[in-house]
Amino acid sequence: MKINCRQILFTATCILISFISLSQKKSAWVSGKVVDENENPLANVSVVILGQSKGITTNDSGYFKIKVAAEKAFAIVFSYTGRNPEQKNFLLNENEEETVTIKLEKGNNVLPEVVVGDQRDRREAGLIRPNPKSILNLPSVVTGVESLIKIFVGSNNELTSQYSVRGGSYDENLIYVNDFEIFRPYLVRSGQQEGLSFINPEMVRNINFYNGGYQAKYGDKMSSVLDIQYKKPRHFGGSAYIGILEQGLELEGTSNNNKFSYLVGVRNRSNRNLLSRQDTKGNYVPSSADFQALLTYQLNSKWQAELLSNISQTKFTLIPQSSQLTTSVFSPFFSATIGVDIFFGGQEKDQYQTNMVGFSLINQVNKKLKLKWMASRFEDGEQENIDITGAYLFGERDFDKRDATYGLIVNPLGAGVYQNFARNSLNIQNWNISHKGNFEEGKHAFQWGLGFDKTRIHDNLNEWEFQDSAGYALPYSPNLLQLSSVIKSTADLDINKFSGYMQDNILMGDSNHSTTLTAGIRFNYNSLNQEFLISPRVGASWKPRGMKDIIFRLAGGSYDQPPFYRELRRYDGTVNTSLKAQKSWQGVAGFDYNFKGLSGSAMRWTTEAYYKSMTQVDPYDIDNVRIRYVGENNAKAYATGIEMHLFGELVKDAESWVSIGVMKTAEDITGDYYYRYKNAAGEFITAQSTDQVPVDSVKFNVGWLRRPTDRRVTFGMYLQDYLPTNKNFKVFLNLLYGSNLPYNIPGAVRYRNAAIIDPYIRCDIGFSALLIDADRSNRRSHSPFRNFDNVWASLEVFNIIDRANTISYLLVKDFSNTVYLLPNRLTPRLVNFKIVARW
Repeated sequence: MKINCRQILFTATCILISFISLSQKKSAWVSGKVVDENENPLANVSVVILGQSKGITTNDSGYFKIKVAAEKAFAIVFSYTGRNPEQKNFLLNENEEETVTIKLEKGNNVLPEVVVGDQRDRREAGLIRPNPKSILNLPSVVTGVESLIKIFVGSNNELTSQYSVRGGSYDENLIYVNDFEIFRPYLVRSGQQEGLSFINPEMVRNINFYNGGYQAKYGDKMSSVLDIQYKKPRHFGGSAYIGILEQGLELEGTSNNNKFSYLVGVRNRSNRNLLSRQDTKGNYVPSSADFQALLTYQLNSKWQAELLSNISQTKFTLIPQSSQLTTSVFSPFFSATIGVDIFFGGQEKDQYQTNMVGFSLINQVNKKLKLKWMASRFEDGEQENIDITGAYLFGERDFDKRDATYGLIVNPLGAGVYQNFARNSLNIQNWNISHKGNFEEGKHAFQWGLGFDKTRIHDNLNEWEFQDSAGYALPYSPNLLQLSSVIKSTADLDINKFSGYMQDNILMGDSNHSTTLTAGIRFNYNSLNQEFLISPRVGASWKPRGMKDIIFRLAGGSYDQPPFYRELRRYDGTVNTSLKAQKSWQGVAGFDYNFKGLSGSAMRWTTEAYYKSMTQVDPYDIDNVRIRYVGENNAKAYATGIEMHLFGELVKDAESWVSIGVMKTAEDITGDYYYRYKNAAGEFITAQSTDQVPVDSVKFNVGWLRRPTDRRVTFGMYLQDYLPTNKNFKVFLNLLYGSNLPYNIPGAVRYRNAAIIDPYIRCDIGFSALLIDADRSNRRSHSPFRNFDNVWASLEVFNIIDRANTISYLLVKDFSNTVYLLPNRLTPRLVNFKIVARW
């Protein structure tokens, strides 16, 4: 009897397999385009066969292609958040392909969630698309998109919105808002002086961040692209947040005929409470405010006009009083706690003001062709006024609480006075006129662009430093009073830049089992150095048939960076107008894997390995956030590493991210060497004296060295959680770790980048409670909160472990001319409170 059951089961299985195989052969295709009421293509529209839980999404051009069963009636449901779903019925013959155009109208219905993978960020190398709704929830000293980015690329300074990507400098990152390139202030020396980032987080709709391998359509930088798209309002709404550090208001809405829409935002920020606990005591008066507006008008069904404007001003005033810095010294001969007490006079006043206006005209010629014309003007005005004198006593500090001298310098090693003076001004004006186009034809999506930039730079540097040690001016001259450093320079530059690109995006197969290929080329001409650059770039992805959860991807090409203001400046203030572009060839390879987590929710794991080979490198040093370049193309460099990111719900219904990176970057500077001297016995000597007279020397080439951004290991985590019994009480954790960084001692060729900044460890935590939810049924008609969607209250603890992270060093010499490095610390533990309301 058992044998008969097995035979029946085996026969039934064979028949079933044969039937499935036969049915799989009978297939057909449905393809087409999804558009809105104005015939504009809709990206990321869900395309699902009725009765199935998974489907595909349309690409950036609204195109889709899905494999279906032949000779069988079925229906496809097209759905998109904020629009009414559309269902269309089909009955196709074997191998038949039907092409349709689906129009989705605006609607107020909330669509049920469909589990569909976002194919774009899975296919494009280096693309990360964090959720902009997480920005205000993220506990961080700086509220902004950049704080989200630091989770993936690492950080060493919570006070700045700048970041380093895969071994690159702060100047190697591109930022776009609605296709307009954005610039930052250039004279900022420390994160304390920074104001608000250009990007208003409450106005953001989409975040596309590329940490490498980006396409030819993006500009001429070597490290990353942050592509921001602001929201397109469909009805009246807004948000407001009030915190100890920052306040903001955002309003949006449309006209009655929906042709005109507006999106405006205003912010104010003061770091006074944050800086009051810095090592340098004094009166800090930092302030920053900005206003932004995005105005859109639909001229007709094919033409749309858009105006983006920004006004931002940052002021920073510091009247320092005193500072106490301490470090520990360990050597085979002695150990001691070394400190310096500094008493200040004078003040610092800085001001940074940026204005930007951009106008764009968009023409949807037909379903296949889209054209865009843009014109913009950006102006940056900066002023630095510094006149600070410091008298210092340096030596061994007493930390024995039993002594009356506890906390004081008890064994002086040096004393002196220094004065820093600066009257610097910078004005940058940039005009841009550009055109972009997109044409769809079959499996191809052609993109092109042309741009012209005219930049005028007026720069006036006047700064000097005086040092007096033990009554002697340094450098010492018996008959002359000398300054330790002097920079006096004026520059007036007029630069014309032409750039453009062409690329083709090819999709082969359907959206579930496909191969994509992107090939493009861009050019750049700079009138300052009269250099013409050609940069070919290519990218590809492959989704194997039968392996729906994994995508393999790779990218490579040329990424060159023409010099701008900071790269041209040498250490002595002179400008090298013949400086050439830094050049690099880069390659990226990785995979993207979807799987189910422990909570049963969808998880996504990405891994990428990369290599950058750089030539004509302009070496630089980093002091806090100030970058100082050598101003010569006299180095070569490389960067290589691997990055892993985990996206998903580690806790059900609470999105989290984890990132781990391992990287090494080094440079070899041409002509960097030093001599070591020998005495008469042929022994190397380190100091000159009457019995140690050098009679010979040996030349040593320095060779490969760690770059200033060589952080070998980075780790970032953004974690959300909530009470098991009440999801209205949430906790948000922001954890960052970065291994040590090299730090350069100026003028020390032998020991370039030999000093070490300890690992950066930062843990910020936030607790949020929902005060008002979206249910309006219980609100009274006269309640001031009757139209609010939600109101959240948050308590944040920054640097909860109170770690004294180091950002730079103060160099102090003792009586024997020995140099000691005393750390400049970042912010200690601080509590912040804020309320966020949306309507």
